[in-house]
Amino acid sequence: MISEFQDLSDKIDRLAALTVALRRENATLRQSNAVLSAENLAFMERISEAQRRVEALLAKIPAPQADGTAVTDDEAAL
Repeated sequence: MISEFQDLSDKIDRLAALTVALRRENATLRQSNAVLSAENLAFMERISEAQRRVEALLAKIPAPQADGTAVTDDEAAL
């Protein structure tokens, strides 16, 4: 009977230790997640800025004419 109580006590101790370890791991994972989320947001902002720059550059490129030459702003004004 006493050995059964001892086994139960040992199992409870292991469960308590596992709970503490899992809580510690969960806290670490939450911190890592927060850091990675912040990095992801910064990268998304950089991508958006790069996309805006590319679009601005593309808007400055003159449209091609039917003969393959580009139309300049002066020609387009005529």
